Amino acid sequence: MPFPNPNLTYRHAAPAAQLFRWVVQLGAVMVTTAWAGPDQSVGGSQTNAVYRYGFGAAKPTPGYTQITPEMIYTAERACGFEPGVAVTAVARPEGGAITSDRPFYFSQRLPEGNYRVTVTLGGGAVAAETTVNAELRRLMLERVPTEPGQVVTRQFIVNVRQPAIAGGGEVRLNAREKETERRSWDDRLTLEFLGRQPTVARLEIAPVTVPTVFLAGDSTVCDQPAEPYNSWGQMITRCFQPTVAIANHAESGESIAGALAKGRFNKIWSQLKPGDYLIIQFGHNDMKSSAANALDNYTDNLRKVVTEARRRGGIPLLCTPVSRRSFGEDGKIKNSFGGYPEAVRLVARDMNVALIDLQQMGAAFYEALGPDGSHQAFATARENTHHSDYGSYEIARCVLQSLRDNQVALANFILPEFTNFDPTHPDPITTFKVPASAGVTRRKPVGN
Repeated sequence: MPFPNPNLTYRHAAPAAQLFRWVVQLGAVMVTTAWAGPDQSVGGSQTNAVYRYGFGAAKPTPGYTQITPEMIYTAERACGFEPGVAVTAVARPEGGAITSDRPFYFSQRLPEGNYRVTVTLGGGAVAAETTVNAELRRLMLERVPTEPGQVVTRQFIVNVRQPAIAGGGEVRLNAREKETERRSWDDRLTLEFLGRQPTVARLEIAPVTVPTVFLAGDSTVCDQPAEPYNSWGQMITRCFQPTVAIANHAESGESIAGALAKGRFNKIWSQLKPGDYLIIQFGHNDMKSSAANALDNYTDNLRKVVTEARRRGGIPLLCTPVSRRSFGEDGKIKNSFGGYPEAVRLVARDMNVALIDLQQMGAAFYEALGPDGSHQAFATARENTHHSDYGSYEIARCVLQSLRDNQVALANFILPEFTNFDPTHPDPITTFKVPASAGVTRRKPVGN
């Protein structure tokens, strides 16, 4: 099966009551931004400001602030290119563009929240193919082609967050989150433009109120900072229409008990609104506890989180831990988690929660590739837990399929190009063409 066509614009259909609620939310934001008007100063500080930038040396479209190649991000400017990569200005009759033969980054300082990003790609003198990542390698747009001089406009939603918790306290970040993963928690929205001669002409960033899908989990879910590691949480952002935000609060090495103790769930509770979703996937690290009642505690904590999400009007979804690459002599994947996947299934049954069984679906995916071919789904030849870009893309498709199979209303907002997916017949790796991000590491994620 070929990978989905990245070049289409879509509309969605949803159940009437839910659609009405979301239309009201969207309408409220449209009123707010309309009254605020465009912020013509570079890096303005209005909470409800709409930022419009035209790139390149030529005079930009009226209403857009000009961004030229030498404008590097500073605290005073509050917007600009991240240092390290030279970009080139391109002149166009309708305004300029910026391009490079390497991935480059542009940042805008913003308060935390959800933002609708509108990018106009292309406009260069040569054909281009531009992929866009947001924040810490969250895939937003995939291989958007433009011919010489052609421009196309696309939209997506980005969630920006900071450690402080409304009402007091803050998330207890670990050292990695303050260093290599700081883009997940800093005070700016960062976009990475990459691919074959990535080119961008215009950019608009506007605050928006949309349903939010919160993710809570471990290293197989979180925003991994650098190649060759990746996780399904940073691929699934590619799969939804620009009417849903993904807020990934997962972190490497985390257990559900640790996430509760460090304020990760308190942060989610401070932002979760009625109608929002919470996808919960733990187990990889929980199973390492030597406590005699570790499995009981894990089960109890799952119940507590489900109860709390529902108390706030949220919709919880439970994931079994995504399978490791643990082949037996019979060529089948062995369950390496003991009783933890079954504990998730038990809570899902008892509490009537939709179940995303990534232990079973992941196993089916690896078995389809075989003991040797399945290495392609993982970051390195020695890795059996953390996925490659290809592997995480396929696991994200497993999540999407589970949403459909469980008839979760969120499935109505999946881009229709992501058709039904059977993990026993995965996409061939030869068709996977998502370009690698700029950052590379030899540092393995925490956990296994």
